[in-house]
Amino acid sequence: MKQTVAIGFVGTQLDAGRGPNRWSKWRPTVALCGHEDLLVTRLELLHDRRGTALAATVAADLAGVSPETQVNRHLIDFADPWDFEEVYGGLHDFARGYDFRPERDDYLVHITTGTHVEQICLFLLTESRHVPARLIQTSPPRRPDHGPGAYIVVDLDLSRYDRLAARFAREQREGLSFLKSGIDTRSPTFNRMIEQIERVVIATRAPILLTGPTGAGKSQIARRIYQLKRTRNQVAGDFVEVNCATLRGEGAMSALFGHVKGSFTGAMRDRPGLLRQAHGGMLFLDEIGELGLDEQAMLLRAIEDKTFLPVGADREVSSDFQLIAGTNRALRARVREGAFREDLLARIDLWHFQLPGLRERPEDLEPNLDFELDRATQTLGTRITMSREARARFLKFAVSPEARWPGNFRDYNAAVLRMATLAPGGRIDIATVEEELARLRAAWGEDAAPDLVALVLGAERAAALDRFDRVQLEDVLRVCRSCESLSEAGRLLFAASRARKASTNDAHRLRQYLAKHGLDFEATRRG
Repeated sequence: MKQTVAIGFVGTQLDAGRGPNRWSKWRPTVALCGHEDLLVTRLELLHDRRGTALAATVAADLAGVSPETQVNRHLIDFADPWDFEEVYGGLHDFARGYDFRPERDDYLVHITTGTHVEQICLFLLTESRHVPARLIQTSPPRRPDHGPGAYIVVDLDLSRYDRLAARFAREQREGLSFLKSGIDTRSPTFNRMIEQIERVVIATRAPILLTGPTGAGKSQIARRIYQLKRTRNQVAGDFVEVNCATLRGEGAMSALFGHVKGSFTGAMRDRPGLLRQAHGGMLFLDEIGELGLDEQAMLLRAIEDKTFLPVGADREVSSDFQLIAGTNRALRARVREGAFREDLLARIDLWHFQLPGLRERPEDLEPNLDFELDRATQTLGTRITMSREARARFLKFAVSPEARWPGNFRDYNAAVLRMATLAPGGRIDIATVEEELARLRAAWGEDAAPDLVALVLGAERAAALDRFDRVQLEDVLRVCRSCESLSEAGRLLFAASRARKASTNDAHRLRQYLAKHGLDFEATRRG
């Protein structure tokens, strides 16, 4: 059971009173801890210097009214408690410095006492999730001496409120930059997606599904999501990452859900499992499409009920974690094949973000180059620079049809690191770039990708295409094969032009293009 922690100001008027007569009046802070159906385990009592004596009196009275309530007094001294900027800044500093433990405590912000400015600032900090709490408002009894009165608890629906104040906007920009690792990305499609992820991350603990090709950055985004929520006091547990493609056979169930000693040969001691390790934190299941059906069924139960049965156990255990799932597979196709549970997909597909590959983000190659040069500087311990000619040559190659980048940004980043390591005197010149391009061509030639155009159209029809049309069709086929629907593929292929149109029909445009080659969307997946 979570403990209830209340946070609020001492009321300089409503909580005031001296001598025995003070017990004949309704005092909100004292009454807050006097409700039989609301046990306040801890009260964080805020006051300024002028309210120090009153706060001591209230704390002493609470010791008699509710001895089980621990009262902690916090001095936040305002020169003017009606100055919005000063009050907000002081309370913001308090929230940033307080050790919130939402996995252990249930927080209530008392907004009945304090100046109107103090109440508003507490509301804003709660609404923005700087204070991970609900609001509680108390009111006096209808008749004197008829108990502590009434209270109402309000859980703010963040989606109903606009962002308030420039401070929130600045923090959102910081959050977006953090999710992008500080890279000043230019792709409008990618930037819009990151904005949506930031809003979802702050507002909910629902599962998130990240899809996209290998090397698109799913693991990096997942770790950044965790770190952002950690800075906002929304998670306190660990970040646990596992590649489901490495889990095979009986060991998969044990690794995820744990086992008890003696449950199978070799089980010499209890094993808690990764789901319990992620309690209070975040679990990232990369390549979730590779999980077996039995593990999928157990995972669904763990997501919905927060309980599961370790291998060999006769008693269920619990774990409360947020799930992020990643995959480069088309999960709906896996459902049709009977390899993935439809009910599990429905549960994890509430927030689905398709990360684009490198070829769909050509605008971001240059800022990523600068980012990787800075990273190489830190890794190698020497300043890495690049001549203008070398920079232009590498970027021209990077966006050309010749550049395949099968590992997407993973391959791109590795190429930059190799050039930085081999650069004479820490400066990448044109010769270093040409050596790297030769290395890439050789590697890609040894592991040549199948000719998608010939695979889909047949060798004879493919040979009849002009090179221009063939290159364009190959890129369209690759995008279609990475997407789960015609609409999703259309959004990626026409991302730049659709941003300039009042109304779009990307699916129709793509359908017409494929029809010119005698294809439909399903045909792009067949060979």
